[in-house]
Amino acid sequence: MKKWAFVSDFDGTISNKDFYWVIIEKYFPEGEELFKKWKAGQMEDIDFLSTVFSSINQDEEQIIKDILDIPIDEYVPSLIHHVQQNGGDVYILSAGTDYYIHHILQKYDIQNVTVLSNEGYYHNQNLHMNINPEHRHYSERYGIDKSKVIQELQTEYDTVHFVGDSEPDSHPAVYADLTFAKDALQDILEAKNISFNPVNDFRDVEDTLIQKGFMADV
Repeated sequence: MKKWAFVSDFDGTISNKDFYWVIIEKYFPEGEELFKKWKAGQMEDIDFLSTVFSSINQDEEQIIKDILDIPIDEYVPSLIHHVQQNGGDVYILSAGTDYYIHHILQKYDIQNVTVLSNEGYYHNQNLHMNINPEHRHYSERYGIDKSKVIQELQTEYDTVHFVGDSEPDSHPAVYADLTFAKDALQDILEAKNISFNPVNDFRDVEDTLIQKGFMADV
């Protein structure tokens, strides 16, 4: 068994803004009505995202520029490096797409991180997701089942920590050894009586990991 894994959601957790909002605000105002339908339970998550991602209608160069303009938590690069220095493996677990995640990681020179997400690709001025129903992590609702991923990692590591910010993250939170919750996830987990550590940013995450002995103080 490997020592420990640190797993983080991306949109709204590492990034300060969900990529789908970037698209809706710049290129797809109709997406606001779709967002309401999605939140009302009238659309599956994967259907909402697929529709938004395929409604950009911009050259790839512009899409990449928009991706690189997405703000992230300023403490993320140093926290990831600190985890790795202390023997932890880092995973990004996202129900979005790996297409934009890899661009962000490259921008900040974040290396040796495993991205587990829906496969994304550029085609005809839009982004598309390649969803494989036969994949062991497949979810009909999200494309990727975060709970299955965390449970699988639990068979490989002594300890698995997870950080997230919204409803999809409430499911893997059940299986993580330590869950860090931002924003809406705090109320969701509290309502479900699932234990968690409330955090505002990755500096809070780092402080807790140091306090609990997983990392040496810097």
